[in-house]
Order: sequence, then structure tokens, then C-alpha cells
Amino acid sequence: MSQMSDRKIAPAPMTENVSVVDLIDGYFTAYNSARLREICHLLTQKVMREGVTVGLSLSGAMTPAGFGVSALAPLIRNGFIDYIISTGANLYHDIHYGLGLNLYAGNPFVDDIKLREEGNIRIYDIIFDYDVLLETDAFIRSILRAEPFQKRMGTAEFHYLLGKYVSEIEKQRGVKHSCLLATAYECGVPIYTSSPGDSSIGMNVAAIALEGSELMIDPAIDVNETTAIAYGARDSNQDFPGESAAFILGGGSPKNFLLQTQPQIHEVLGLEERGHDYFIQITDARPDTGGLSGATPSEAVSWGKVDPNELPNTVVCYTDSTIALPILTAYVMNQCPPRSLKRLYDRRQEMLTKLQLDYQLAQAKKSEQTVPTVSERPASVATYPCGTPIRKGRG
Repeated sequence: MSQMSDRKIAPAPMTENVSVVDLIDGYFTAYNSARLREICHLLTQKVMREGVTVGLSLSGAMTPAGFGVSALAPLIRNGFIDYIISTGANLYHDIHYGLGLNLYAGNPFVDDIKLREEGNIRIYDIIFDYDVLLETDAFIRSILRAEPFQKRMGTAEFHYLLGKYVSEIEKQRGVKHSCLLATAYECGVPIYTSSPGDSSIGMNVAAIALEGSELMIDPAIDVNETTAIAYGARDSNQDFPGESAAFILGGGSPKNFLLQTQPQIHEVLGLEERGHDYFIQITDARPDTGGLSGATPSEAVSWGKVDPNELPNTVVCYTDSTIALPILTAYVMNQCPPRSLKRLYDRRQEMLTKLQLDYQLAQAKKSEQTVPTVSERPASVATYPCGTPIRKGRG
């Protein structure tokens, strides 16, 4: 039998007390169930170790369905997520839970005109009152007027401050199970958003700008900080080399923002070319349309986003993230001991300083090279401004 087919499919009849681990290991036998099993095994056997820095990208309407509280916050508290890149919408709808506002499971086939007339909002089969938006907006604007927000900052600092205020509200309410923003604040997990203006949070930031607010969200800070995190992931205090994992729920802009950290290191800054060591994605997007959401790990290798030697450590499962995330969370929580919190939010300046110094050293080394005489000159090697050689004679 070929080594390509070394797993015999021979499931036992299912019993009434099958556990989540037995279900996945014994009954997820083929197609996307097998890919989900492979992700569970990759996460528990290789990714969720102390030396691996795990970045999560989050898109799709996950927090309105409660997954910020039920799945993502527990993963954060147990040290399994080290930094996050999310759509602003996921963070906005997460605040509803922190404020104690109600969302309800409904029917996707209702009359939307009637919903509008009654003052209700629908996200497929989630229904909630229009006042949920208005109360959340009012809360956001009230805290954005506070003194700590009156400056230029990146989205990690912005969301950290936002999480701090939400955490205080939760404490006043006696909440036992914190929402995503509050948990990230408490655990020092930085949260970035790749499109700060593309959500109701960004809309409220724009509104207070009309009042004269000095708050300025600077995307360049986010690009440099996330790059510094990916660059620093190779450093480890453990007995093994540090590694970097990209854990992608959905696709879109957050996926690219997570993966672009590696091209930023080598393509733009001219530092070491490496790529992420692990690539795990849950998506329902096809690769043949050319969209980033469906782009495969092997395609990412061509960009330098994924280490070409680590393709065996990449898995894509084509399924709904709302199906996969609870299963993955349950499996990891069952199989892995908690990891110590890296608290990368507190280490942002330290990591950024290292990236900046190495970049400046590389630039200085390039500029300080002496120019040999004509007789001493070897065959010239053309380079781009960042120092990367021009390949195949292009330029």
C-alpha cells in the first residue's frame, strides 16, 4: 500500500457517550471532516507549544453568534492565542455582550421589511433590537472622548483601552464569562484591525473627529508592530527554536494583514526571508477565483508568506467557521495543557525596537560597503533598495 494511503477507514459503530476527541479521531474520516481532524492534530501536537507564537485572523460575523465569549475568550485565557487581527465589525458586536445587551436566535426567512418597521436588525438568523446598536454607539463615543484616547495610536493600543473600559463594565455587572475585548485586555493579547474605518467603531471614531477629537488611528503603527511580532517569533527562551503560526478563520483583509508580516520582513525591510511555520485556515472560499480568502498555502509560499519547507504543516478545511471553531476549541482545551501567557501587548515596544535596530543595521551595512577598484570588482549583483538581489537579471 502506498504511503499516501496509510490510514485504514474502519470506524466502530457510534455510541451514545462518544467524546469530542473520540468523535474527531474516530469518525472524521474523509473530505473536510478529515481536514478538520488534521487541523486538530496539528494544533495539539505542534502549534500549541510554548515556543510557537500564534496569530489569529478573524473575519465573518463570529462574535454576534457568541463565539467571542464561548470559544475565543477561553482560548485566550489558556494561552493559545497570542495576538489577533480582526475585522472591526467582530469587535463592535463583541461589545454588545460586554454591555449586557441581548441578541436572539431567530429565523433567516423572516420579512425584513417588517423587521425594519419594528426596529429590529438581522444578521442571517440572529435578531436584535436597533437600540443595541444605538446603546453600543453611545458607549463607544462616551469613552472615546476620554483623555487617554486623545492622541495618535495604533489599533492595538486603541482596542486595549476599549477592552479596559468594557472590562470595568463587566465587573460592575458581575459578569463571569468575559467577552473577547475584555479578555484580551486582561491577558495582554494585542488586537489589531486591518481596516480601522470599516466598522461601526470606525464610524464613531469619525463622528468624534467632527467634534474636534485628537484621536488619530495610524495604520503604519499596526504594520510595524505586527511585523515585529512575526520577526520576534523566531526568538525563544525555550530549548527549541521559536516558530510562528497563522491561524485563519475566514479570509479577507485580516488574513492578508496576518500573512503580509513575512513579506514586510524580507521584501520591504530586506531582512531574513523565512515565512510562517504553520498555516491553518477555515474557509468557504474557492481558490480559483483569485481572491485572497481562498488562496492556498502553496500560493502563499510564492509570496514568501509561508516557509516552503513547512508545507506539510499547512492545512485548509473548507467549511463554515461557526462549525469548525467550537470543535477545534473543545479539542484543544481537552488535549493541551494551558500555555503561559506571552502578554505580547506589554512587549510591543521591545519587539519593535529590535526590528528597527536590525533594519537600521542592515541599511548601514549596505551603505558602508567600500567600492572596490575596477580590477578588484567581482561580477556586480544588482539589488533592490531594500538590499534584496534582483533575480533572473531583472531590473
